[in-house]
Amino acid sequence: MKARTGFPGGREFQYIVESSPACVNPGAFLSECVITVRLPEATVLKWANSEQTSIQGEQPLDDEPLSILVEKDFACLAPREGEDESDMFPHPAARADSAQN
Repeated sequence: MKARTGFPGGREFQYIVESSPACVNPGAFLSECVITVRLPEATVLKWANSEQTSIQGEQPLDDEPLSILVEKDFACLAPREGEDESDMFPHPAARADSAQN
């Protein structure tokens, strides 16, 4: 997953979330105006195919540890105009509501 936010003057901030079979623990890397969060591939596959909502980790830095948290982006319970939810996870409460009906 990759996204960017534009700023005045043509500058932009980018973030990338990726999985890697060589990765053992979640980690974050900063280069220029791009932050990359790398996650263990096996952890991502388990997370994506389960009810687990987040992946957490901690990375040692020079002065204090960096907490890493990646959460599923759930579809809204009420539709919002102009919102593209095509790549979101189904909202857990929506499944509960449909099971009760």
